[in-house]
Amino acid sequence: MADALARIVEGPIDRAELEAFATTSADGAVVVFEGVIRDHDHGEGVTALDYSAHPDAAAFLQTICDRVAEESGLRIAAAHRIGHLVIGDVALVAVVAAAHRREAFATCARLVDEIKAGAPIWKRQELADGATEWVGL
Repeated sequence: MADALARIVEGPIDRAELEAFATTSADGAVVVFEGVIRDHDHGEGVTALDYSAHPDAAAFLQTICDRVAEESGLRIAAAHRIGHLVIGDVALVAVVAAAHRREAFATCARLVDEIKAGAPIWKRQELADGATEWVGL
């Protein structure tokens, strides 16, 4: 049976914890995705982001991770950061380990897509011109 670890955190994400959870001696591939805050979006300059989460966001994230782990048969881990983040900060880490790289890459891509689509986490972007905008509401 596959296992999954999910975390919503207010400080920096502990990537080593996620990798240690997901990886076993049977794995020949470990894929790590890091979602990093970039300095632009839709042609606008971005200076920072504020992530907010529904009070049950951790349970939603765990459900997503559990489902992907069960359907893939792989151990996976993911953490999403909330609060104020600046350019270069890591907002999301997803880890998938598998015997072979193709399966690990495909499952990690699916995991990130499902987190982005289904986790109730929203961001307010601070734009370079001083304006702000909400994304994902």
